[in-house]
Amino acid sequence: MLSFPPHLVREYIQRFDLKTGYTLLDPFCGTGTTVLEAKLNGLIGIGIEANPMAYFATLVKTRFEVDSDKLTEDTNIVAKNAESMIRNYTRNEIIKLSEEEYDLLLTDSISPIPLHKTLLLLQAIREYNSEYIDNQLLALATSTVKNASNLHFGPEVGVTRKKKSDSNVVSDWQEMIRIMVQDLKSVNSQIYFKTEVYNADSREMSSFLQPDSINAVFTSPPYPNEKDYTRTTRLESVILGFLKNKTQLRELKKNLLRSNSRNVYKGDDDDQYITQHPEVIKIANEIEERRIALKKTSGFEKQYHKVTKLYFGGMAKHLESLKPFLKKNARLGYVVGDQASFLQVYIPTGKILSDIADSLGYEVLGIDLFRTRFATATKKDMNEEVLVLKWRK
Repeated sequence: MLSFPPHLVREYIQRFDLKTGYTLLDPFCGTGTTVLEAKLNGLIGIGIEANPMAYFATLVKTRFEVDSDKLTEDTNIVAKNAESMIRNYTRNEIIKLSEEEYDLLLTDSISPIPLHKTLLLLQAIREYNSEYIDNQLLALATSTVKNASNLHFGPEVGVTRKKKSDSNVVSDWQEMIRIMVQDLKSVNSQIYFKTEVYNADSREMSSFLQPDSINAVFTSPPYPNEKDYTRTTRLESVILGFLKNKTQLRELKKNLLRSNSRNVYKGDDDDQYITQHPEVIKIANEIEERRIALKKTSGFEKQYHKVTKLYFGGMAKHLESLKPFLKKNARLGYVVGDQASFLQVYIPTGKILSDIADSLGYEVLGIDLFRTRFATATKKDMNEEVLVLKWRK
């Protein structure tokens, strides 16, 4: 899944005829595009995100009450402190992550010297402890991935062949703060409704959402595509301390919708929610039959058919759990993509989800084509669509 652009959110805010002060929910909010657009367009935005790094990014990006001059002043002081710390270290004394932390990263995600400088800058940020430390930490996460790391991003995250042996960590971080300040100055003189962001599982929302409170939903859940979404934010999650070992990573994955074979666990039972949907069972059986015919025997491949059932079962559970919180005639938009990642068996995601939603009492208003993308596995174009629903209450 590639993130959707802000203009798509704005388009559906208009189509859903959302008035000032209405509440827009994104239950798979990622780094906050929908929640931010809600705030910028006079709405109350609520986001739910299970990944702690993405949740943190949304939380910071939707806080506009920042003294940008003070943020700049504090950043300049931290930068001087960090540069001094870097000068006082020799290359024989470089700081490293723990072995447990290294084990979480893609191999060669970041080279030793850029990592050393990044960790010293992180230390300087925390020692100064500005009132805007969260902004500084988010800027560090962004600049580390963008400028200091060896990562590249396409349909999946990977490591470039040409490794960065060094980088201007401190000045790159200051530039990221400068961009952040520029953005804040364009908005913080205005009055906006507050946003709420929860680090939680979108299949279990009763502890923090209020009944009959949501006017609309716009979101993009994970796709059933064998992509491990935790890899996308792994480097910054480790550096900022959101993930420290494999136990914490496992607990994170358990709170995610099951969309790939690397987050399937013993005891998962979301598939119980789609026992009455023969199309899902048919596709899962076809995947398993093809696996056997192709003599694919890895542990991951043996999970492909189960992932398919768990994914759609998890989405059914989400849609069912969402119902008490929706106002009458609430509109919902789900950005989803057709898939063929599991042994090239075609999965019409939007169509299946529309059938599940209809069985749960939602009215299916349509499936809008958003864009197409070329799938390397099948050498064919796949549709990404917006499934549009209305709550019939």
